[in-house]
Amino acid sequence: MFPLALDPIVFTIGSLPVHWYGLILGFGALAGLFLVIREGKRFGIPQEFFMDMLLLGFPSAIIGARIYYVAFTWSDYKDNPMDVFKIWNGGIAIYGALIGAIICAFFYFRYKGYPFWRVVDICAPGLLAGQAIGRWGNFINQEAYGGPVEESFLRDKLNLPDFIVNQMYIGDAFHHPTFLYESLWSLLGIAVLMVLRRQKFMRAGELFLSYFIWYSIGRFFIEPLRTDSLAFDGSTGVEALINGLWAPMRWLGFEQGYLDPSYGNVRISQLLSLLIIVAAIALIIIRRVSGQSRAHYSDPIISSKAAATDSLPEGKGTAPHINPQGSNNKVEQPAGEDKKE
Repeated sequence: MFPLALDPIVFTIGSLPVHWYGLILGFGALAGLFLVIREGKRFGIPQEFFMDMLLLGFPSAIIGARIYYVAFTWSDYKDNPMDVFKIWNGGIAIYGALIGAIICAFFYFRYKGYPFWRVVDICAPGLLAGQAIGRWGNFINQEAYGGPVEESFLRDKLNLPDFIVNQMYIGDAFHHPTFLYESLWSLLGIAVLMVLRRQKFMRAGELFLSYFIWYSIGRFFIEPLRTDSLAFDGSTGVEALINGLWAPMRWLGFEQGYLDPSYGNVRISQLLSLLIIVAAIALIIIRRVSGQSRAHYSDPIISSKAAATDSLPEGKGTAPHINPQGSNNKVEQPAGEDKKE
């Protein structure tokens, strides 16, 4: 009825297959790095700092994403533990990736002497860029899709091109392109964060927390459309609260995707999104009230280690010692010149 689904393998090197999924994730990471380096130049942070950050953070994110996913679906892997390492078959979770990347960033920034909240603010739009592009890896793999829809919904209402519509024909039905919804939400989020970071009221850490709020809002409403959600058995009160907050989507004509009862009745990512939104807003308020976020986004960013090096006397560090005005230190006069009082 339709052309074959896109081949997830780009080419092979000997017996080693190279998957679109990995290439797309790599391209997303590079796109995010470009945005971060460009903004970092405004603060005088060398691009090598961010390149090293990516080399450490990218594998940390992949490991965290895989551990998170496997932890909640261990029953699918316990009989074939080697499948845990086959990430090219899908099965990574974005919240796990964020946990892995943040842990790595905390220690890396500490090692380099940069303030954590200031640098993660710079990284926020780059994270959304990586997610916006990375979701197309799910498109290639035909995963992370939503419940069944009519073909007319994709072609006439969403006006999607043929290559997307055809790829969304999975099994015996068309499905919601939830990868596309999340990708577009992330792209819009980049524009929002870029506007926010130019506002004078933004304090240290608030752009990064705004990233979490923005992404989690989108994830909260998109997640129930999917058919592969991780879930757990929650109380009827929690289930009713989440379903009540999701009600506007029903008013717009959307229906929730199938949720395997053996997994549970509450989608983990949806509940986590709600908790993150509340926690991020609370953290912004607490940091402002307690005075922990005195610095503004536009304030200079200085590495404590670089500042310590610059304060060393001449000959002990990389920067020459300059006597400030008003200093009592004597300054040698060039030969042949009279001393002026």
